[in-house]
Amino acid sequence: MKCSSQISAGICGFTTTIAADSPDDMMVTLDIQTDCEKVAALAGKLAGKEIDGYAEIGAGANGVVLTAARETLLGCCAACVVPCGIFKSVQVAARVALPKDISISLKT
Repeated sequence: MKCSSQISAGICGFTTTIAADSPDDMMVTLDIQTDCEKVAALAGKLAGKEIDGYAEIGAGANGVVLTAARETLLGCCAACVVPCGIFKSVQVAARVALPKDISISLKT
């Protein structure tokens, strides 16, 4: 299954698009395009890898996506919402989650 996502990260103003593809509904490849250099570094770590959608859910925070995010997005970027969007895109592409928009609303 194919899943496409667009994420507006917040006050930084950066946008990321994710194309997740899993022809066998298990192994997922990612094409991540962004105007953020830190997320681009994360995308570079994930590029060319086949991610097992089922194993990724079982591993949770220790899976390929979130481990790469922890290693790459430091400081103020540690709370970036993009890794969560990548993780959900992998789940949808592997058909282990249904597609549904995600929303965070922050107010003061």
